[in-house]
Amino acid sequence: MRYRILGGTGIEVSTYCLGTMMFGAVGNPDHQDAVRIIHSALDRGVNFVDTADMYSAGESEEIVGKALRDPRRRDETVLATKVYFPVGGDGPARGGLSRRWITRAVEASLARLGTDRIDLYQVHRPDHRTDIEETLDVLGDLVSQGKIRAFGCSTFPAERIVEAHAVADRRGLRRFRTEQPPYSLLARGVETAVLPVAQRYGMGVLTWAPLASGYLSGAYRKGRGVDMTRGRAAITPHRFDPALPENAAKLDLVEELALLAEEIGCSLPELAIAFAAAHPAVTSVILGPRTMEQLDGLLKGASLVLDDAVLDRIDAIVPPGTDAYRADGVWQPPSLTEPALRRRPLGERAASDG
Repeated sequence: MRYRILGGTGIEVSTYCLGTMMFGAVGNPDHQDAVRIIHSALDRGVNFVDTADMYSAGESEEIVGKALRDPRRRDETVLATKVYFPVGGDGPARGGLSRRWITRAVEASLARLGTDRIDLYQVHRPDHRTDIEETLDVLGDLVSQGKIRAFGCSTFPAERIVEAHAVADRRGLRRFRTEQPPYSLLARGVETAVLPVAQRYGMGVLTWAPLASGYLSGAYRKGRGVDMTRGRAAITPHRFDPALPENAAKLDLVEELALLAEEIGCSLPELAIAFAAAHPAVTSVILGPRTMEQLDGLLKGASLVLDDAVLDRIDAIVPPGTDAYRADGVWQPPSLTEPALRRRPLGERAASDG
């Protein structure tokens, strides 16, 4: 396992990071089994664990806390979690990136994780309701208090990253050290601006969804049908229904990529994992297993190195900067989702007063 410095923080992390989104009610509800999976990853060289307060409404953080209860394990592990989504109820005062919510959320995460500090605290999505200066200011205070070592952002568009750095420079605030974008063989859109911007600012990059929500796991293949009553397909059917043109197109690409994997003597998941790690901007690739078997298969691909000829063939199948689907589907810019932000008031739409 190789190790890289995380965004100028001095924190050294493994090339592959264990993501725990699938631990808890939405994935693997067996806490003991999930702890065994975490320990297995740590024992095999992974030193980086990523979770979030909203994964299974805090349950994932609790599982990670159990796995790192031994002080020695905790000291040897780089621990990351996130804040933004409401946890423990809804309402206008819950969620977001305000000083009030971040201050409350970090204490709750520390309690669930059973630790006195978080190594990397990430804002899970942009918050158009809160000035970025307020967010950076409170995160900087948490660093000064020793509750977090560094902070970063997740699924931020390039312009939001640039804005955050400009505000930090102008106001003398601490800045985002990392970005966590979706990146896979089927979702290469971040190659256009997000990854170059992260490189320009010396940010660490932790990529998520390298298996494209399971499409690159080998479980979904053209002509085999999809069980729409269980798993991810039951939760987000619009992403998996093969009758939808977008999903049919993804399955066509999967067939081409699976053939390439077969030709070079690896599995499709191994190809997918190795691809994400090959980009020079990427610091660590987040692996999100639900079972020990899945972890074994994913770590098997950690030693695979793709040469330029293979990467050229991948480019021919899915061109650089191309998204075969909307990878960040759980969040869209308010400028698109809120009509009032892109429509003048009715009385102001005429070109003249008369």
